[in-house]
Amino acid sequence: MNEMAHLIVIGAGPAGLSAAVSAAEQGLPVTVLDEFTEPGGRMPGQYHEEGSQGWWVGKHISDELITRCRELRVDIRCGVSVHGMEYTTTWEISTSCGLFTADYVLLATGAAEIPVPLDGWTLPGVMSIGAAQVMTNVHYVKPGERGIIVGMNVLSMAIARELSVAGVKVAAITLPCANPLAGAAADPTASAKLLLQLSGLAPAAWMRAGGRLAAAMRMEKLIARCYPHRGFRLWDIPIRLRTAVLSVNGQDRVESVTLVHVKPDGSSIPGSERVEPADFVALSGGLYPLAELAAVAGCKFVYSPELGGHVPLHGERMETSLKGLYVAGNITGIESGLVAMAQGRLAAASMLHAAGLGGEQRVQEAIREVHFARKHALIQFHPGITEARMQLYQQWGQTSGSGA
Repeated sequence: MNEMAHLIVIGAGPAGLSAAVSAAEQGLPVTVLDEFTEPGGRMPGQYHEEGSQGWWVGKHISDELITRCRELRVDIRCGVSVHGMEYTTTWEISTSCGLFTADYVLLATGAAEIPVPLDGWTLPGVMSIGAAQVMTNVHYVKPGERGIIVGMNVLSMAIARELSVAGVKVAAITLPCANPLAGAAADPTASAKLLLQLSGLAPAAWMRAGGRLAAAMRMEKLIARCYPHRGFRLWDIPIRLRTAVLSVNGQDRVESVTLVHVKPDGSSIPGSERVEPADFVALSGGLYPLAELAAVAGCKFVYSPELGGHVPLHGERMETSLKGLYVAGNITGIESGLVAMAQGRLAAASMLHAAGLGGEQRVQEAIREVHFARKHALIQFHPGITEARMQLYQQWGQTSGSGA
């Protein structure tokens, strides 16, 4: 079977669905492919504050986008795995349900979680922080009665609050123990720096102001050195910057964790071990761009820690070096759902312009929308996103200008 569409969107998350709606509204036939059984990506599980815009309820936004896609007759195919991409005179997309061809392709494949190996992490009841989020917010099932979150980053802090709002008891957020795979995640100073960058999530105005001031003064080393072992409470959750999980314990399931106090450099303090009861453990190592299909297609890549790792080289209009291939969302760098949606609309505007169905003004307006979303998004996964984007686009300009 060979099916033809003018635009194929791979990924039915916030970027992919937003792009599909924008393109279909201008008359471009669109097919959306996604390997999951339902469209929406991670959106249905997301529930957090977005500053003056109120609460981001991902389920509502996802439902609105899916409904609009159906109204516009966007062809959404779920349970479809894409395993090959090749450009001849058009793009040929090899999938688990046959071959698709298209003039334009948008990769909106999102991100994947970084694993955090621990002693005992194969026990039932140990899960990724994303799995805990999906269980709680999508399936309305508690991951357990009393849990420990391992890893301090944007993902763990945002989802910890979601779990707390849903009535799930989070006994503490801790660090992983220092090991070759943990890296900076086990470093209290690095984690303190991340916490300061997350001060906008704090519930009290004085905490937000103090966090911004401390971040501006680069006080993370002092904070890591002076941070009490018992931690501070945020949303009634103990944030234990100087405590790490040594092991997860249990016979047939999680029963407890062994905690140990750590020095400011992350090394364990002998004799400080103690056992904390828990029936689930959520591991949070952060996110990285899910960009394998871009590699299969032949995209050039760049490495940027601020963007979450290796991302396909692309321009501000979301185009790649390959004809008719565009990217949007977390495949381009780890940011919030609001930014992903704006990028999806921008990619659609760029493709419509290339197809002769939209003007340059629409593209420029979409670029400004992305800048606005990035500036005002409360959830910021990495520092220096704006500067990293500028460097990426400069590299794109040099590469595309040279004809390489």
